[in-house]
Amino acid sequence: MNFNKLLFKQIDNSALIVFRWIFGLLITLEAWGAIFTGWIKRTLIEPQQTFNFIGLDFLQPLPGDGMYYYYALMGLFGVLVMIGYKYRFSMSCYTVMWACVYLMQKSSYNNHYYLLMLLCFIMIFLPAHRWASVDAWKKPSIKKIKMPRWVVLFIIVQLWIVYTYASVAKLYPDWLNATVAENLMRGKKDYWLVGDFLQQDWVHYCIAYTGILFDLLVIPLLLIKRTRWFIVIASVFFHLFNSFIFQIGIFPYLSLAFILFFFTTETINKRFLKGKPHYSEGEIIVPNYKPILIGITGVWFIIQIGLPLRHWVIPDNVLWTEEGHRLSWRMMLRSKSGSTSFVVEEKDTGKRTRVNLEDYLTRKQLRTVSSKPDCMWQFAQRLKSEYASKGKDIAVYVNSRVKVNGRPYQQFTDPNVDLANTKWDYFGHATWIMPSKLDEVKPMLKK
Repeated sequence: MNFNKLLFKQIDNSALIVFRWIFGLLITLEAWGAIFTGWIKRTLIEPQQTFNFIGLDFLQPLPGDGMYYYYALMGLFGVLVMIGYKYRFSMSCYTVMWACVYLMQKSSYNNHYYLLMLLCFIMIFLPAHRWASVDAWKKPSIKKIKMPRWVVLFIIVQLWIVYTYASVAKLYPDWLNATVAENLMRGKKDYWLVGDFLQQDWVHYCIAYTGILFDLLVIPLLLIKRTRWFIVIASVFFHLFNSFIFQIGIFPYLSLAFILFFFTTETINKRFLKGKPHYSEGEIIVPNYKPILIGITGVWFIIQIGLPLRHWVIPDNVLWTEEGHRLSWRMMLRSKSGSTSFVVEEKDTGKRTRVNLEDYLTRKQLRTVSSKPDCMWQFAQRLKSEYASKGKDIAVYVNSRVKVNGRPYQQFTDPNVDLANTKWDYFGHATWIMPSKLDEVKPMLKK
């Protein structure tokens, strides 16, 4: 294979230019929408603490109304990305600001937020400002109607990894027998017009198997000209369904925007960039940064392929332990809830006090702490610090019972382990998590 031709053949850049407009608009709406929907207030202002990724305790919300200004500025950078003004600086600022918020709170963890962080980082390095931008208007010398083919290939491979892992992760019994779909749809029974429809068993099976097939096939079918329009129509239905039913913000529309990279640039020029010349010469220009590009790209995709697999080397079922769940494209794969209590024991007196969690946590955080072991550990550390400030040395015991996908509650933690004085294992298994019995006990959801 001629790698120079594969990676460095010049192609028309219209798809990237139009994608920059849409991407900039969507990330602006994501930032400013968080202000007007109350997300910032509920997630970053009202809670007494946020559950950051462990080890990143220095990432904390700004005091007072600071996070409103933070998101307002982030949205402004989104506008600058859209119009292409100081593009790389604006994209870099949005990326850093988004990454900080993503890493400072896990109560609202979403794989889509992780995907947006990756895409923002990728977009910094892509030549998306070389046409129809303020930068190109102010400095005509940067104007270009072409780009190397590796730009499109990088985006397609990244998407392929995401969709493939999302499909493969669904190949487990609770998804295949539609238990997960049934549980998800039960919460939608009050939806106008479609609520009753979504409770039908055959609908649950359609959702389950459509999810597997769509995620597995969408990229290959977009690459094949004969099947492209079929999968485009299916994508519009699939993503609009997700937007309406699950209300997941900008991400269905961002997914639809990626379709631009699979169509001919003549079509994109005709529809969106009528004044732009079309490039079709197909030169092969090998840049002097080739070794760096290949090295960095190789490391990037090794990480992208490896991270979602790490739960296979951690003992027990990831559905139960949550270890290896994040950053792995395991999207809407289970329903999980817990009943959890924290007991503080003062070591000098032996006095035991049951903690009233509602004094510390919001409703959303209560659900998180009741079923996520890392958040249980973090809350135990908070209690330890609070009592230490009063000159007291304590132990914290957590008694948690968790149910997964409609199974009966099962003991989740060892109630005799002091989590306040237990170290967190960043890469291994928390031995205070009780062994799962998910394979022994079947869900009890079906009518």
